[in-house]
Amino acid sequence: MSKYLMKFGGNAIRGKEDLDRLAKEIASLVAKGAKIILVHGGGPEITAEIEKRGMTTTMVGGFRITDENVLKVADEVLKGLNEDVVDSLKNAGVNAKGIPGHECVICVKKDPVRVKQGNEMISVDLGLVGETDKIMVEYIDKILSENALPVIYPICADSDGIRMNVNADTVASGIAAAVGCKEMIFITDVPGILRDVKDQGSKIDRVSLKEINDLIADGVISGGMIPKVEACRKAILAGVAAVRMVNGKDKSSIVSDVMNDKPHGTLIVK
Repeated sequence: MSKYLMKFGGNAIRGKEDLDRLAKEIASLVAKGAKIILVHGGGPEITAEIEKRGMTTTMVGGFRITDENVLKVADEVLKGLNEDVVDSLKNAGVNAKGIPGHECVICVKKDPVRVKQGNEMISVDLGLVGETDKIMVEYIDKILSENALPVIYPICADSDGIRMNVNADTVASGIAAAVGCKEMIFITDVPGILRDVKDQGSKIDRVSLKEINDLIADGVISGGMIPKVEACRKAILAGVAAVRMVNGKDKSSIVSDVMNDKPHGTLIVK
């Protein structure tokens, strides 16, 4: 049976009601024989917790520097979210297993990024932030072979065991490509790519990377939609065969239709 990787963050799925709804849909897919890997982030929740604790953090060019204190908060928040996801899945009858990224992903420190500060471009070291280097495919496949569903959060570690925060999209695309998933399902807060943002009926069912370039150039894809589409592009370029963008706020179906021929969300291919 085909493997699917699903990725969501706090902007798409938040709170018990959203989690329970997603869990029930995942349970229906598992019952049909699908092998599913779930990866989640939690950026909004991490930011809220940092603010709640009154922590002083360093921001440069829109990027937060991740020091040991920030990493600790991220780890605590993501671990808590992971437990909530696993509980919802278990309540829906799914044999879910929560996993920190450092159990299945070896990362390397992220290179400094170039950002604009004032009138000049500067190089910024983001601190304890990593990029995926190697996926422990055998470990993930073993969990799947035991009819369990891995639920992974992106606190990873390098070969020396140094923990780092890794972008959840990066972790998801790396795993999806490495284990040979049929699709990576990117759960967002939009129904897919729309030709007209004011018309839900203008959703594009299938699009290639070249067509995405044209849509961006024509201004059809703009604003906050660009980062979502670029995350999908990153997954395709990492080796994922197809990425499906779906709406986590859809009350009728978030992911239940992905195994059917019915067009659901926007399917992005190379």
